[in-house]
Amino acid sequence: MRKSTFVLSSLFLAASLLLSACSDNSSPEAASTGTPAASAPDASANAAASASPAVVPAGALSEPFTATDLTKLPAAAQKRTDTIIVGLTDPSGAFTPYFQESGYDGNVSSLLYASLVTVDDKGVPTPELAESWEVSDDQLTYTFHLRKDLKFSDGSPLTAEDVAFTWTLQYDKAYDGGSSLPSLKVKGGEAYKAGTAKTVEGIRIIDPQTLSVTLEQPNATALVTLGSNVLSKAYYGKDYKFGQLEYIKKLHEKPLGDGPYTLEKFIPGQEVRLVANPNYFKGKPKTEHFIYKTTSGDAWQFLETGEVDYASFPATEENITKLKQLGYVNILPYTPSTYGYMQVNLKHEQLKDKRVRQAIVYGLDRQSIYVDAAEGAGAIANIPASPISWSYTEEGINPYKYDPEQAKKLLDEAGWTVGAGGIREKDGKPLSIHYLASKSKSSDIFIAVAKENFAALGIDFQPEIFADFNSLVSKTESGDYDLVSFSTSMLTDPADGFMQFFDGEITDYDNPKFTELYNKALATTDIEQRKAVYKELYQLFNDELPVIFTNYKKTVYAYNGRIENLSVSPFIGLAGSLPNWTLK
Repeated sequence: MRKSTFVLSSLFLAASLLLSACSDNSSPEAASTGTPAASAPDASANAAASASPAVVPAGALSEPFTATDLTKLPAAAQKRTDTIIVGLTDPSGAFTPYFQESGYDGNVSSLLYASLVTVDDKGVPTPELAESWEVSDDQLTYTFHLRKDLKFSDGSPLTAEDVAFTWTLQYDKAYDGGSSLPSLKVKGGEAYKAGTAKTVEGIRIIDPQTLSVTLEQPNATALVTLGSNVLSKAYYGKDYKFGQLEYIKKLHEKPLGDGPYTLEKFIPGQEVRLVANPNYFKGKPKTEHFIYKTTSGDAWQFLETGEVDYASFPATEENITKLKQLGYVNILPYTPSTYGYMQVNLKHEQLKDKRVRQAIVYGLDRQSIYVDAAEGAGAIANIPASPISWSYTEEGINPYKYDPEQAKKLLDEAGWTVGAGGIREKDGKPLSIHYLASKSKSSDIFIAVAKENFAALGIDFQPEIFADFNSLVSKTESGDYDLVSFSTSMLTDPADGFMQFFDGEITDYDNPKFTELYNKALATTDIEQRKAVYKELYQLFNDELPVIFTNYKKTVYAYNGRIENLSVSPFIGLAGSLPNWTLK
């Protein structure tokens, strides 16, 4: 099961960095520097992506707010001179890219590892470890040129051998992690996976700083998918044997990366301690120590006592007013490239009928749950894309406004009749929904409203709440659920919103039209052609609801007014600016 696609919203911090080692985040554009004419088709996409909708204002805050009185800063925060602390929902400790257990592991590994290619605040690919690249005229071969003198955090050299190893590892028959690279269909990848070839034919090392990879068919997400994190062959490949990847789990506790920070210590349930990497290719970060505080608690309490320097809050007018009154925090309005959804167990008979799934959406008062209860700091989602995505559309999209009578009609049509106890039945079985969620204020609100809504429809609603995210994931993997609430990690390319249907996270949705459209959208880098295909895909999913879309969040980030050079990208969160953070 691919656990890195989803994360849970948290009052502590849901400000993800680029998750899953960029394995899902991709875009059709070429680099803004060092890109030859061979990549010209991609350049047209740059302009379209740059014209993406602006970040939506967060409630009453339409622009950043600057701290007014730093003398009010709590003593604990005033005393820190070389350490910045940020809250994070408890990670599992699997900090090796491509093998993470949750998106929260990705928050940590995003600081431990750099990528060949990153994206800017408009989702446009830009150079990182790779200083440039070329794409062949047929859009099948990608040639990457690495920067000179790259090093891993232990000082060992980073070369094309390491990149080739990283790509090859993901075609091993034992690989079952969250990377979408295998879906790119690198030439010879399947032969390697089957054990009929000793190497992946399409991966070619040209010299220590240059390598190329050839695909079997064009894929619009290839550039950033290929341009993800790099694993050290000397470290992660030392004990590598084809078909045997269990050994890598033993290396999670001592990750060897090339990012701005290195892991100093992980204390489960308390904190992740990171220290600046002197071998980072952009130069040692300006702040020596960075800590993820993973102890659960009230974000307000931690911010007011100075225990954390950065926290996220729903963008309600009350929260914004209260934050301004603190005086010592800067405030940023933020709309991430994410959406909330309920995963549907399509193995369960009652949920195989789309009329039942549609009835659930019609019968849930999502306006009350996600907008009104959030005091306006949210919006209803009906497609697998954020409003800031260049592919977002509402054309031909059913808004599924709260309509319990329509929900009852659909259930009647599906053969679910109300029994003596008020619960609908079919073939002698009651209509029951086993719902999973992590403990939070928002899940409490959902359960309170859903109980009432479902009772009115004749549905037996059975919620189960978990104290921590990892327990929820384990329960979901067991298959003992009907619906479970998740939020995606950050999505750079529209294709990212569908990956869970291809990597084992969501199974039993078998629709040839979906596969046809998905592949069609990847077969071109023409942004207008892709928009047209994604509109069809969104309309299909909006009708069939293989997942139930719930909401978009409007957030504000509040941070210690002493921190300078902080910015947040809707696509890579804090990752781009964090190495430059300083405490004035």
